[in-house]
Amino acid sequence: MNTATNDAGDPDCDGLQVYIVGGAVRDALLGQPAGDRDWVVVGATPEDMARRGFIPVGGDFPVFLHPRTKEEYALARTERKSGRGYKGFTFYTGADVTLEQDLQRRDLTVNAIARTPQGQLLDPLDGAADVRARVLRHVGEAFAEDPVRILRLGRFAARFGDFTVAPETLALCRRMVDEGEADALVPERVWKELSRGLMAATPSRMLDVLAQSGALARVMPQLRQADTVSADLDRAASLDVPLPGRYALLCRLSSERDAIGRQLRVPTDCADHARLLPRVLQHADASQPDDQLALIESCDALRKPDRYLSLLQAAAVVAPVDLPAWQRRVDAVRGIDAGAIARQCAGDPAKIKPALQQARLKVLRDL
Repeated sequence: MNTATNDAGDPDCDGLQVYIVGGAVRDALLGQPAGDRDWVVVGATPEDMARRGFIPVGGDFPVFLHPRTKEEYALARTERKSGRGYKGFTFYTGADVTLEQDLQRRDLTVNAIARTPQGQLLDPLDGAADVRARVLRHVGEAFAEDPVRILRLGRFAARFGDFTVAPETLALCRRMVDEGEADALVPERVWKELSRGLMAATPSRMLDVLAQSGALARVMPQLRQADTVSADLDRAASLDVPLPGRYALLCRLSSERDAIGRQLRVPTDCADHARLLPRVLQHADASQPDDQLALIESCDALRKPDRYLSLLQAAAVVAPVDLPAWQRRVDAVRGIDAGAIARQCAGDPAKIKPALQQARLKVLRDL
């Protein structure tokens, strides 16, 4: 094994075998901007890292923050399946774990490439060849031990639209679902991967991978007409619709959208968008002031105008919506001085609400 130690000008890593691994290496090979760098340390112990001032932050296995850069450095490790689901693993992080052994436990070959601080690639699993061929391929049979990897595969397919999924990898995912591994997925992990896939360039590809593997029916059995909403999601991505709107589009054809939200434990703003989008779609073309005001009020647009405009942006993906007109209507209604109206009706408080309603209708008619 290459045992190059750090000599790239980082005194905190002097004498350590350190390697950049995973996404930063993959993205550099693709010519894309690299995000956060993940480092693996080979041949060290937790005590070695602590003596150098690294800050321990890992839970199940030793991960440390660099004392100055705060980047994550994980000790090389191996994994062994010890139960069902993504938590059913025991880890070994002895100083004798090699870089190759650490890379072997990773999910996809394109994510199992290492680079020294000096720029030398270490690629025992031929991940660089799969990057060039634009193929998402599992590293080995250990892929089947973690059902979250099915979701990650779908997320990477959504992010890298020109990559194909290796047939043998998709077959392995189907086998995992058939053997019940997907049933062990917990809502928090499903939502984490799903939300990231929804925000990718081609969200439909994630749904396609999940559908072909059989996992979609396990994690979102209430979803309806996935093919139709897949096209909606890709259009939403091209229009840069935020996550709550994309999630609402995902659920829009299901009569059980509330059940989906509860099952996945989605954030409140996503659940609210899913609940309100059908109402917006039904009345977004309202031409009468009464109907316009009813929609504005039922969506609580006067208190939450940004959410309402976000709903309209999502609705515009699948229906003709005059966004500038609705912006003017909401601004006009919110611009009414409710306090002045209340003072005018001070002698008869019961008149305040109808007077305010009439004022709102008048500004809508004037528009």
